[in-house]
Amino acid sequence: MPPKKAAAVTATKKSAASTNGASSNRKTPVSATATVVTKTTITKTTKRKASDLDDEDEEAPVSAPTASKKIKPTPAEPAQNSKAVMKKVASTVSSAKSKAPAKKAAAPEKATAKRASDSESEQEEPAPKKTKAAAKAAPKKAALKKAPVRAAPKKTTEPPVMSKVVPKKAATEAAPKAAPKIALVPKKTPAPKKVVAPKQPKAKKALPVLNTPPTQVLDVFVFGEGSAGELGLGSRKGADGKKVIDVTRPRLNPFLAAEDVGVVQLSVGGMHSVALTKNNTILTWGVNDQGALGRPTPQEGKMVELPVGGNDDSDSDSDDDDDSGLNPNEATPKAVDPSHFSEGTVFASVHAGDSISFALTTTGLVYGWGTFRGNDGILGFRDGIKTAYTPLLVPELKDITKIAVGTNHVLALDKKGKVFTWGAGEQSQLARRVVSRTAAGALVPREFGLKRKKIVYIGCGDYHSFVVDDKGDVYSWGLNSFGQTGVPKEEEENDSNAISVPTLVTSLAEYDIKQIVGGAHHSLACTTDGKVLVWGRIDNCESGIELDDLPKDHIFFDESERPRYLIKPAVIPDIQGAYVATGPDTGIAVATDGKAFSWGFSSNYQTGQGTGEDITEATEIDNSAVRGKKLVWAGVGGQFGILAGIHEDTPTVNGA
Repeated sequence: MPPKKAAAVTATKKSAASTNGASSNRKTPVSATATVVTKTTITKTTKRKASDLDDEDEEAPVSAPTASKKIKPTPAEPAQNSKAVMKKVASTVSSAKSKAPAKKAAAPEKATAKRASDSESEQEEPAPKKTKAAAKAAPKKAALKKAPVRAAPKKTTEPPVMSKVVPKKAATEAAPKAAPKIALVPKKTPAPKKVVAPKQPKAKKALPVLNTPPTQVLDVFVFGEGSAGELGLGSRKGADGKKVIDVTRPRLNPFLAAEDVGVVQLSVGGMHSVALTKNNTILTWGVNDQGALGRPTPQEGKMVELPVGGNDDSDSDSDDDDDSGLNPNEATPKAVDPSHFSEGTVFASVHAGDSISFALTTTGLVYGWGTFRGNDGILGFRDGIKTAYTPLLVPELKDITKIAVGTNHVLALDKKGKVFTWGAGEQSQLARRVVSRTAAGALVPREFGLKRKKIVYIGCGDYHSFVVDDKGDVYSWGLNSFGQTGVPKEEEENDSNAISVPTLVTSLAEYDIKQIVGGAHHSLACTTDGKVLVWGRIDNCESGIELDDLPKDHIFFDESERPRYLIKPAVIPDIQGAYVATGPDTGIAVATDGKAFSWGFSSNYQTGQGTGEDITEATEIDNSAVRGKKLVWAGVGGQFGILAGIHEDTPTVNGA
């Protein structure tokens, strides 16, 4: 092993130096030479024997720097008689023992050092970074196991017979092939770790059903201008030759046929509509400029100039031009791609605003698409999303049971009676302060005041809001320029024309309200006993009551003594109301007997009365399409309206 070679060389040099090169006795030189010869001989046979001799050499210190050098014998050394050499070695060793007793005392330390060195070398041999010389050292251990004369040099001075050494040398030279097997002892393979089967992801617990989808299949009747595809009648004349715009009276929409489509619920926005079918499909049609339809609507068909106005009292109108110039992808009811919703989603209701739409699921989740608009243009759908062209989940909302949508704001009611608002808030319709620097935050649903109240009903006007608590009290807030909130003007802050926080509407305290909605500047309510109430602006026929028939103490007159709005709610006579709806300046009430009544602004036939003249009094909508039908719902947009009635021949199933 390399440190042992170094010890032998050092011993040789020290022996030679002690003679000073001039002694005639030559015992010491012979001893030195014998040491070299013996080292050489042992190197050719086995280095383990050299180690044994080195242990007897008391002059040999441990020296590592020259460990890798091999000492070559002089040419004369091989010719010496081996017996003589061994005798000289023994003599030299004996002489050295008698002459240097002091050094003998230090020998154990050197031997210990050498043994430590040997031990360290033997421990390092299996290391993978060992050199080629270290690899050769491995067979020496193997030879030691086969050689029975391991300690022979200590007991006798006779050297091993050369003829016996040769085979060992041959074995040593042949050993390198097997050496790696000894040096590279395979590591003990650790016991395989116990494989623990990965835990299966817990199946998401199904959310409880909070909302029941409607099941009654409806016939859908449309009327109004429809110049932007709001009527959903397609872009071309039907087989009956009827035109698809300027429909002055209700017409059954063939694209929403009860037998094939089966609409069960609808909502009307400013210039678009949303419908839910018995098969859990959401249909949209109308203007899609800001993604209100929730689906792509590439332009198809040619653009044509449309006539303006008309006054035809017939049940429906016709036109010689087959092509209206409308985009059929907007003017025809089509489905929103269901892949935008989680698998297994079942819808309970759909809702539309100006350029925004929402869908409420049976488990209380809310999806939305489109965008909100403020006083200065587009606000966005939510922070970072200017327009949602396809449905997105509103993550802040859970366990929602009702939704109400104004022009550009939304109210959501959860199962605990808490109310959340979001959207545009410049008119205080969110019941929280919104300034330009916090406008983005207004797009995130947030619970507002009345935390001690349990709300059971919510409603929206275009720019104001209502809630009803479990005690029947009505609270309102938002734009109040014409008293549309029902709160007296003197309760406004700094003549702001707005009510900034939910405020009790004392004028409704005597009524049991079951539904409440609002237009731009007026509001309607329906009571549990069938009364239809109106308040707010009245100078554009919004009340449905002749001005002369209104109680004077209910009216606010301007400086010119013109009646402007109703301070207190008035009851519209001769209607047993079941449902109410408003447009910006139009109203519709559906009676318990299935008849519908309309009034107000009618420039675009949005009253369904067949005229462009305003309707001052609530008047029954009557034509061949709806006569004898059981109407149950109504909706009014900016320039169109929709009625829905029960289709008795279709089973009432939702398919979900």
